Amino acid sequence: MPQPEPRKIVYLFGAGATHAELADLYPTLVEKGRGVLISNVSRRVIEKARSIEKYLKDLETVTATSGSLNIELLISLIEQSKIHSWEFKTQKLKDLVREDIESILTKSRTDHFYLHKALLEFHRHRLVKPQEKVTGLISLNYDDVLDSAYAEHYGAPHYCFSLEKDPPLSKTPFPLLKLHGSFNWRNQAIRGRSRRIEIIPLGSNKNYLHAPYAFIWNRALEILIECDALRVIGCSLSQNDAHLIDLLFKAHLERPGAFDVEIIGPEGVGEQIKQNYGFFPKIKTLPEIEGPLVADLLPEI
Repeated sequence: MPQPEPRKIVYLFGAGATHAELADLYPTLVEKGRGVLISNVSRRVIEKARSIEKYLKDLETVTATSGSLNIELLISLIEQSKIHSWEFKTQKLKDLVREDIESILTKSRTDHFYLHKALLEFHRHRLVKPQEKVTGLISLNYDDVLDSAYAEHYGAPHYCFSLEKDPPLSKTPFPLLKLHGSFNWRNQAIRGRSRRIEIIPLGSNKNYLHAPYAFIWNRALEILIECDALRVIGCSLSQNDAHLIDLLFKAHLERPGAFDVEIIGPEGVGEQIKQNYGFFPKIKTLPEIEGPLVADLLPEI
């Protein structure tokens, strides 16, 4: 009797995935507010921006740092306000975000990260390979934590910067698609030329239609159309990123049936995602999937 084909799995990583690595190895750092969740980064960046006179001018009434903060929303609001020096103000916030994240995720720290590596190692296990096949990794993060884990197991990541034929499957069995870019794309070879690839910055004025992002997003659409399940790790599918939701929506439209959207995170996060995106019919929270995902290794008595 022929064995069933393994399920095709695509992973989607958000900031919470990197934050989990940091919290596990450096809990004191996170306890002191030095995490990399958007709320952590937002608070630190806004506080630093308040000390810059040119940034603060005309924004004195909207620079509080209480409650739930979202730096991307703030950048978008300033962009749309078109107040004096809005270009400087939003660019300064974007620069501060990059500097802040890079100051936390130093090489001396990330060299010890292991959760992403363990996940990829799990999918190389002889008992897992017949059941599941990773067909793509999608990341919303600028850091290179996932890149390093990929390189350790498979060599240089295939980022899909162009439409050139993929490298041999033995070297890069699936792509790593960083939808917003990466801080480490400062010197990338594309069609024989070395290029610096700018990230897609925070804020509302996002443009994914230019190279190489058009290729990256199209490849993401293709692997989602073909997958059986999308596993979401450390990402709340924020409504601030409407392009991502649009990507998932389009992928569903191109299929005969919906794929599973498995939320690997607290049950409350999964339930909130269900509430926000009820038009996706197969969203599953962790309690709904942890049985088949984490098999019981003990024999039944």
